[in-house]
Amino acid sequence: MEFLKYFHYVYLIFAVYFAYDAFEHFQNDQSVLMSLLLSGAALFMFFFRGYFNDKFRK
Repeated sequence: MEFLKYFHYVYLIFAVYFAYDAFEHFQNDQSVLMSLLLSGAALFMFFFRGYFNDKFRK
């Protein structure tokens, strides 16, 4: 179960990817809303999972 301890970092990778995708869409005058929403959701999940992993570990 060591894998699950570090799995919440995958959400951070997705957040960076979707933020980059939003920047690319913004440069090409395309809609950025979906990429920003997914980036925000991934950031939320990163902090949410990290908080609850620490809470349940104690």
